[in-house]
Amino acid sequence: MLEEPYWRDGLRVAGVDEAGRGALAGPLVAAAVVLPPGRYPYRDSKRLTPRQRERLLDHLLTHALAWAVGACSAREVDRLGVLGATHCAAERALVRLRVEPQAIVTDYLFLDTELPLQAPARAEAQSPSVAAASILAKVVRDRIMLGLDRRYPGYGFAEHKGYGTARHLERLARLGPCPEHRRRFAPVAQARLWDGA
Repeated sequence: MLEEPYWRDGLRVAGVDEAGRGALAGPLVAAAVVLPPGRYPYRDSKRLTPRQRERLLDHLLTHALAWAVGACSAREVDRLGVLGATHCAAERALVRLRVEPQAIVTDYLFLDTELPLQAPARAEAQSPSVAAASILAKVVRDRIMLGLDRRYPGYGFAEHKGYGTARHLERLARLGPCPEHRRRFAPVAQARLWDGA
């Protein structure tokens, strides 16, 4: 586990991950989770069913020393770019933690920090803290997208969560973008050419 060297030194480690980087609509959500030393059942959220994610979320909210979420809106993603928005959302999550981390582990996100940082690719497979953060970010973002589905019916946000599925692209071409679409993303920009948005 990536946390073990820090845990051996008695340091608190925050795992950070995000959800929604590649979506065409909705916010980009990042989460930070600080776990006490131990063994955990968390895995990459993309490899879990929605029911498994909800069950593991209940577990991590009970066992974590601290957890927090940060988000960037679709407009912020357009303004900052995907990488900039990812950094912004992660920093918002980290500053909201109720305990201050002494080291950070991320999934290939090189944050500007003075703390010890590990950022290997696929960190969620090597770090329970990052896996926990991926679960928290995914569940929170999915819940946000359910709300946006009710606010903007017709796009199918509850089904595809804003990602560029064939059905989403078909609805986008037919309805044009809504305020939650990321206007700088190519499929959304193309749809705007046709609807005059």
